[in-house]
Amino acid sequence: MSKLIFDFNNAVGKTAGPCGFSEKELEDAQRMLEAAHDAMDSKAMGFRRLPTAQDDLLADIETTAGDIRQRYDNFVVLGIGGSALGPIAVHQALFADDADINFFVEDNIDPVRLARVFGGLDLGKTMFNVITKSGKTSETMAQLMAAAGMLQEVGLPLDEHIIATTDKQNGNLARIAREEGLKTLVIPDDVGGRFSELTPVGLLPAAVCGYDIRAMLRGAADMDAICARRENNPAATYALLHVIGMKKGLSISVMLPYADSLKYMSDWYAQIWAESLGKRTNLAGEEVFCGQTPVKALGATDQHSQIQLYTEGPADKIITFLRVETFSRDLDIPKAFAYVDDIAFLGGRAFSELLDAERSATEYALLRAGRPSITITLSEVDAYSVGALLYFFEMATAYAGEMLDINTFDQPGVEEGKLATFALMGKPGFEEKKAEMDARPQKDEAWIME
Repeated sequence: MSKLIFDFNNAVGKTAGPCGFSEKELEDAQRMLEAAHDAMDSKAMGFRRLPTAQDDLLADIETTAGDIRQRYDNFVVLGIGGSALGPIAVHQALFADDADINFFVEDNIDPVRLARVFGGLDLGKTMFNVITKSGKTSETMAQLMAAAGMLQEVGLPLDEHIIATTDKQNGNLARIAREEGLKTLVIPDDVGGRFSELTPVGLLPAAVCGYDIRAMLRGAADMDAICARRENNPAATYALLHVIGMKKGLSISVMLPYADSLKYMSDWYAQIWAESLGKRTNLAGEEVFCGQTPVKALGATDQHSQIQLYTEGPADKIITFLRVETFSRDLDIPKAFAYVDDIAFLGGRAFSELLDAERSATEYALLRAGRPSITITLSEVDAYSVGALLYFFEMATAYAGEMLDINTFDQPGVEEGKLATFALMGKPGFEEKKAEMDARPQKDEAWIME
């Protein structure tokens, strides 16, 4: 069974040297850690039910996915934020060369991209999966309207080409699904978008692509047991170090996978970490302006773009390496150009060996520069380890939210932009917001340049 190993040595203890968190800092944080443990034990957090409480749903998803693979060539997810980032990350991690369906995630509304993708589809062989809990997400609903318009134009029934993943009964999409007779999968009331990858939001796309969703959930369930411990709890430790770091000026969390398969895990992490922890007020209503800016990178690519900044720039970052122990495929480097001494040493070595040497060297360079880092090793990238990794970061985020004394699961800062979009697009009932926007100070032409 694949497993995850968490190495905090380059952030704590004697091996970390000057970049580490001191024993005093950790001792001073013990009360905060214990309070977080108590809160995690006592609070009902909907995402924690998901690994073990969906047996009936899984059978339905697997049956639906099998039917889609048999009848359709294309599966298109329409969604944004958590409805898209999770499916993208899982697909990138588990993609197989022999996939028997074309998979698309339309996570934006760029008209050039949409026209290119939609225009290239054989609609008769395409299933759309529209994902939005409220049905108020303008981007996703506009995509749905476009898909429905295309299907109706060629006389194809919506109920044979659209599946809705949404609220059980409330919201615009739930209403459309009832009116049009669409197959519907339910997002639980107590699970927010960025914690929803282990709901039908992520499970249906994964199953359609042929990935083992039961193994994903087993990985998550085993990780839940690990992250519920009072001692040797990697999620609590990860959260603690980042929260202490925030308070001492480490305002940036860099996610640096050394595997292309985990590239989009950084994008998914960026949302859950930023949207969950970036809050103006704490639970008492006091202004705290807390949070940590997530930055995504890729090894070894970004050794040649970002690492210079990380080693010699501001000491405001904590770096998380994602390392893969065994790759599903490997290549040897031929012993070509043996007469060039500067590169001859590479001949006969494996690319996986070179990639891990690059990671280890970067880890050492950061340590030598006094910059803290954490390394998470996946023994291999498979459905089990991906489910475990996703769940680990969900638990770490929840722990961090408790330590910061904030509401981890809301996103009030996102709502203002949504309301402004409604006003600008002329949605009835938002005239006052439009007037407010029109009354803002006019831009100074002197600062507009051509």
